[in-house]
Amino acid sequence: MQHVVYFLKQIHEYSGAVLYFNILAMMGIGLLNGIGILLLIPMISMSGIIEINAKEIPFMEVFQFLDSFSVSMGLVIILSIFVAIVIGQNLLQRHITIRNSEIQQGFLRYLQINTYQSLLKSNWGFFLKNRKSDLIHILTMEISKTNAGTQSFLNLIASFIITLMQIGLAFWLSPAITSFVLICGLFLMLINFKFLRRSLHLGKKNVELGKSYLAGITDQINGMKDIKSNSLEEPRMEWYRSITKQMQDRHVDFTRVKTTSQAYYKIASAVFIAVFVYVAIQLFAAQAAQLMLILLIFSRLWPRVAGMQNSMEQIAMSLPSLQIVQGLQKQTSETKEFQEDFNPSVAPLEIVEGITCENASFRYDREKPEFALKNINLFIPANKITAIVGKSGAGKSTLIDLLMGGLNLPEDGEIKVDGQSLSSTRIIALRSSLSYVSQDPFLFNTTIRENLLIVAPNARDEALMEALEFASAAEFVNKLPDGLDTIIGGDRGGIKLSGGERQRIVLARAILRKPSVLVLDEATSSLDTENETNILEAIERIKGKLTIIVIAHRLSTIRDADQVVVLENGEIIQQGKYHQLSTTKGVFQKMLHRQLVGS
Repeated sequence: MQHVVYFLKQIHEYSGAVLYFNILAMMGIGLLNGIGILLLIPMISMSGIIEINAKEIPFMEVFQFLDSFSVSMGLVIILSIFVAIVIGQNLLQRHITIRNSEIQQGFLRYLQINTYQSLLKSNWGFFLKNRKSDLIHILTMEISKTNAGTQSFLNLIASFIITLMQIGLAFWLSPAITSFVLICGLFLMLINFKFLRRSLHLGKKNVELGKSYLAGITDQINGMKDIKSNSLEEPRMEWYRSITKQMQDRHVDFTRVKTTSQAYYKIASAVFIAVFVYVAIQLFAAQAAQLMLILLIFSRLWPRVAGMQNSMEQIAMSLPSLQIVQGLQKQTSETKEFQEDFNPSVAPLEIVEGITCENASFRYDREKPEFALKNINLFIPANKITAIVGKSGAGKSTLIDLLMGGLNLPEDGEIKVDGQSLSSTRIIALRSSLSYVSQDPFLFNTTIRENLLIVAPNARDEALMEALEFASAAEFVNKLPDGLDTIIGGDRGGIKLSGGERQRIVLARAILRKPSVLVLDEATSSLDTENETNILEAIERIKGKLTIIVIAHRLSTIRDADQVVVLENGEIIQQGKYHQLSTTKGVFQKMLHRQLVGS
């Protein structure tokens, strides 16, 4: 229940007075509905179809003014009032429905923005601990289910208020009969309580299946080349058949629960109405007018109460989604990278001396003894090239994450820039002065121009082409059908780029930012020899103008580095210039020898 209360507070925070205005309007609808029912008595009495003594009904003296009119004129007046009330009721209902829709859709967007914003503000460790597919599942599926639960809650409020108004009218007519009916209704609710628990259980199952489905599909689409090349289509198809069958069964189960509860409710309702009529006549000696009105009220109430039952089942089904979204919001709040909001006006950091690691140690899981980095002492001089090498798993990328403005924060020791520790403001300033090119180049599914302008929105075409020229990408971009305006990607009519072409555009984007620090993480791994040589020559031309940190697998690409750092098992085991390390016995010389023999 705490999850419902949590989201009710968020609905209140989002909608404010609008929600309460809607509640008042719902009360107005309930009141108009009750008045409309009361008008039926003088209507029927005046029609002469049934002889009814309207004086038996409370508040019927309000309509005594009709006695001064002829029966025909009185009937016209009462019918006109009835039509006016129905029109007013439906116009008000339309307004409330639209406003509820605005609240629902607005709250969905509010949830999406808040949740996504909290994700962006989380530290890097949060993303290392959570599967990407799980986060995507929450942002796309679970928030929508949460919103469906919100809609069910608003429907429940509307039905509850109107029901209360009509029950109040029934009490005015006959407290004894109404009390008897309410006791029967409570008994019905208790019978159907087990269906709410079943709906909650199915909701939990659906959440787990949804996560497994999205994770599996994401993995298989990403690994389609391996699936086809290893003839794994049939095993993967078996998995897909199995999980879709489970999802089908869960949806059918929910329909079964829903229809069973409705069937129980309607059958029990019919029995109670029959018992009610008998008891009303035999025990309470109900008058015809009273009995007819109360029957009319409760015959209109049964479908509404059934709708309330349906809304409660839908809310129960949405509770696991509410729980997951609340859990994510709590987790992102606890892993918030900076306490203050991001300030885009922070000026990029100008590095004068360099970046220092002082006794920095880091491990991904603090409950385990293994460290990814241990006692790292390293100075990266400004406007020099520092190369970091080592075997796979040596800690190269982890070290880069520490250096790049605290993506990973050291457990022990600290990172300094120009001798000063990295405060949150200085971390933002450092990141604003840094460009990063990974071995897995990422481009948005939009034009080449927009992919470049994302880091420099005001850059002119001349600057774009200059950056592409630096990255040896200008020639192939000019040959594309729409040049800079060519869309990248398989959809939206975009073109597929090779790994090397994507890597060059990402490098151009990094240069366009005019960074103080350029980090190249295997940034030439997908390039052919000619383009790699061109880029290395371009990097040589900017040597001395900015700080360059290179992670390299091909050691031949770091000959001109000012210093080479060799990592093994999370520790620095060698450090020096390329030619010095290549002639000294050690890990670097062995790595170089293997590559020379292999080539």
